[in-house]
Amino acid sequence: MSQSFETASETPRNSETDLRRIHCNPDFWYPVAWSHELKAGKTIGTRYADKPIALIRPETGNVFALEDRCAHRQVPLSKGRVKGQSVQCCYHGWAYGRSGRCIDVPYLGKGKLPNGVRTYPCREQDGMIFIFPGDPERADQVTLPPALARLSDPKYKTRKFGHQIPCHYSFMHENLMDMNHQFMHMKQMGEMRPRFLGQKREPGMVEARYSFARTGGKQPWGEALIFGERRDASDKFADRDVMTVRTEYPYQTLRIQTGDEDPVMDLFIAYTPQDKDQLTNRTFGLLSVKRLKVPGLLEAAWPLLVAFTNRIFAEDREIVTLEQQAWNELGGDHNQEVFPVINTLRALLAECGIKPDENPTAS
Repeated sequence: MSQSFETASETPRNSETDLRRIHCNPDFWYPVAWSHELKAGKTIGTRYADKPIALIRPETGNVFALEDRCAHRQVPLSKGRVKGQSVQCCYHGWAYGRSGRCIDVPYLGKGKLPNGVRTYPCREQDGMIFIFPGDPERADQVTLPPALARLSDPKYKTRKFGHQIPCHYSFMHENLMDMNHQFMHMKQMGEMRPRFLGQKREPGMVEARYSFARTGGKQPWGEALIFGERRDASDKFADRDVMTVRTEYPYQTLRIQTGDEDPVMDLFIAYTPQDKDQLTNRTFGLLSVKRLKVPGLLEAAWPLLVAFTNRIFAEDREIVTLEQQAWNELGGDHNQEVFPVINTLRALLAECGIKPDENPTAS
């Protein structure tokens, strides 16, 4: 049963397992590269957790993904060359097709071909290349994240962003969900008072809603561009907008809107682990901002908005990196969490993820 938008009176118990040791569930679609990174007739190397992935884009046809190790000497297939609908290893020319099957060894007969390499279900959407790192038989049963309607909506302008961040993905989820951390952004945004409007819990999903009031400082130009107007600290603008932050495992979204109007901002973000212990992740984000009433104004001011959001993102990256460093030094999670929605979120991430005793690769 869904929890209504009310402030939770009880704090859910955290999992007995240290949340930072819980791995992402691989039975979902994860972005591993931006579409623009992979040109036609080329291949690149990327990864999901401890799995090296070679992405191949033939001159014609869709992208496909293989284990980035040649079955022969284990060198990266991403160092090879694309030939038709296959990739040839740079070392001895062994060739692999979309299925991962070895289809040619230049110095062997066709009847003596060895085994191939693992292939990963692969799809392309919203300028990102996704793979399904889990059970391939489940790939068709799991949907890709809902397409951001704003990406193709002419009323919005969208920017892509992302970095590799040395922290466990759960720190990223908590950072975005807990808007009390606006205190940290005071230098960029002025003094803001967040008001928690409540949370919602459904299977695989946690949602939090907030409003804000300015209590001091001037509105930054980047924020003025998002809302399309200058705002002061008067009651006229206090708690006027609603920010909805949602973790719909394993993705996150953030939306800001006033009443029933179209959102002024939509954010989608995914976190893809990059190492065996999943203490580093690569973020893939799409930020859509509603165009202003004056034609061309948002385009002209776009560099200011990008600079503003980059400063905010940089502060977030620094703080989650420091959280991870503390976890490393203390040898585990010593956090004393008191905010109900974050405890609900932590329970969701523990419930949906893979615990160490469920992970066959865990040491």
